[in-house]
Amino acid sequence: MSWAESLIKLSSHEVETIQKRLAEAVERRAAAEMKLMLMEAEGVSEAEQTGAEADASWGHIDYLSFLGGLRLRRALAEAEIARLLAEEQGVRDALAIAFEEQKKYEHVAETARLLQRKEAARRETAELDELGLRRATAR
Repeated sequence: MSWAESLIKLSSHEVETIQKRLAEAVERRAAAEMKLMLMEAEGVSEAEQTGAEADASWGHIDYLSFLGGLRLRRALAEAEIARLLAEEQGVRDALAIAFEEQKKYEHVAETARLLQRKEAARRETAELDELGLRRATAR
């Protein structure tokens, strides 16, 4: 395996690793967003239940406590989502850089391959020219 093939293989492996990290980051963000949606649904359900209760005075106090806790949990969940979005963007940036590196290695390998072909063609032409000169002088 040539050095160029080794570099391409290593960069491909790096791209695959970063793609897996990106998938995991997206999955964690989606789970956090789902958790936030469930909290909001829980808040709506609790509001409906509190409104339907006959003893509004104690239910209202419990509901206010619940709302305070829900606001705190929502703020924590939103902060977690913001952190996960930043992490996801960082992984996307790393993936873009890895793709650029891979393309550079592929370009260098292709250029080297073309230069080798060009050199081989030049040598073949030189050999044929020499063979032609030998035949011409032998006659």
